[in-house]
Amino acid sequence: MTSYQSNQETVATESTSTDELINEIIEEANAINYVEIIENVIDTLEQDDSAMVSHPSEGSYRWKFKYGTVEVFVQLTGITDEDTLTVWSAVLKLPAKDEPRLMRQLLEMNASGTFEARFAIIENQVVVLTTRTLADLSAGEASRLITIVATIADNNDEILQSEFGVS
Repeated sequence: MTSYQSNQETVATESTSTDELINEIIEEANAINYVEIIENVIDTLEQDDSAMVSHPSEGSYRWKFKYGTVEVFVQLTGITDEDTLTVWSAVLKLPAKDEPRLMRQLLEMNASGTFEARFAIIENQVVVLTTRTLADLSAGEASRLITIVATIADNNDEILQSEFGVS
């Protein structure tokens, strides 16, 4: 091997490690702090200093806040791409009056006006719900998901309760 070849290999090795270092720096700079984003969104939406946070298990978070006439829950299972952001808010307790008509109305609303959220049933309650893995989730999208659930729940809870709620 000539001195020229040896220098080329050294430059190539240095270039590769420099490229790897640059990629690592870019990835770290682009890393999104989901906890901070969620807390900022909740700060803008919550009312009456109602926001609460808990850490039910290592690496996970759960927030609760009041928005209008509903309580909104936000859960973050961790911070890896495989973890999830889930947002939900109860709007009606079950059983309800005329449940077949209620279910039809909820399905129609799911098709036309819930955006990335949907109506669902959890523990005998109709909820507005959205869930999303963190892979490629932007700060704007996280904010939008929380805002959509809070707004749809607040806009529909009293209407659904007056029409379908049992006393």
